[in-house]
Amino acid sequence: MAIWNLGSINADLVYTVPHIPVAGETLSATAFDTFLGGKGTNMSVAAARAAATVHHIGAVGADGAWAVQRLMEYGVDTRFITQVDAPTTQALIFVDSEGENMIVLAPGANGEIPQATLQSALSEAQTEDWLIIQNETNLQRTAAKLGHDMGLRVGYAAAPFDADRVQAVLPFLDFLILNEVEARQLKDATGKSPDQLEIEDVIVTLGANGADWFGDSGHQHFDAIKVDPVDTTGAGDTFTGYVLAGLDRGMPMPQAIAQAIRAGALMVTRHGTADVIPDLSEVQKFRP
Repeated sequence: MAIWNLGSINADLVYTVPHIPVAGETLSATAFDTFLGGKGTNMSVAAARAAATVHHIGAVGADGAWAVQRLMEYGVDTRFITQVDAPTTQALIFVDSEGENMIVLAPGANGEIPQATLQSALSEAQTEDWLIIQNETNLQRTAAKLGHDMGLRVGYAAAPFDADRVQAVLPFLDFLILNEVEARQLKDATGKSPDQLEIEDVIVTLGANGADWFGDSGHQHFDAIKVDPVDTTGAGDTFTGYVLAGLDRGMPMPQAIAQAIRAGALMVTRHGTADVIPDLSEVQKFRP
C-alpha cells in the first residue's frame, strides 16, 4: 500500500531568538538556518523515514527545484510536484530558548496546485491506500471527496485551523488529527467533541501531555516521553507521518501511536524541520 500526500512545500527560514518577540519589539537572533519544511513535506519525509511508500502531490515555484531534489533524496516520490508561476512558499519561524516557536507563512505555490496534477496522481492510487491532506494547500475538499469516492482511506491534519475548511472535508474522512486547541475550536464550530464526530479514528495531540485516541474501542490516552526540547517545530507533523506509516504497514493504532510518540520526542531534541526528522532505526534505538 502507499500514502498519497496533497501537501505543502516550504522554505523554512528559522531564527533562534532569546524569546518570542512581542509587538513593536526588535530582537537579535542568535542563529539562523534555512531548512526544507511545510506541514505536508514534514509528513511525507516522516512517513518515508518510517518505511512507508510516499507520493507527494504539490507545487513549487521556479526557485523550488532544491526542495524537490531534497524530497527525492529522502525517499519521497516527487513525480507529482509541479512548477507553477507563484514563488515557493516561505515560512518565517522564530524558536525561543525553551524550544517553543512562532510561524508566519508567506503565500505562494502551495495554494496553486493544479487540479490536473491531483487527478493524475490519484489515477495511480489503489483502494485502501492513504490520502492525507492538511490546511496549507488548495484542493482540500476536492481531494477528500475524490479519495473517498475511490475507496482510499482519507486523513486530515486540521492545521492551520480554519473551521469552514475543516467542516467541508469532515464527511469524507476516516482519520482526523488535531491538537487540543484545534479540538476546542472544532467543537465551538460544530458543537461536537472528538468522540462525537462521525469519523473512524480521531487523535488529539496534547504536546508534553501525550495524545488521546478516539476510535471504535473508545478513548485511550498515551503519555508523552519526557525529554528536554530544543525546537518543537515539525514535531506534530513527524508524529502524524509516523502514525500514518504505521497504519499503512498494518500496525494496530495503539502501536502506531506509541511509535509516533517516540519519533516526536526524538524530533524535539533537534533543531530544524524536514531535514532532521529521525528515521525508523533511530526511533527504535531511542532511549530517553
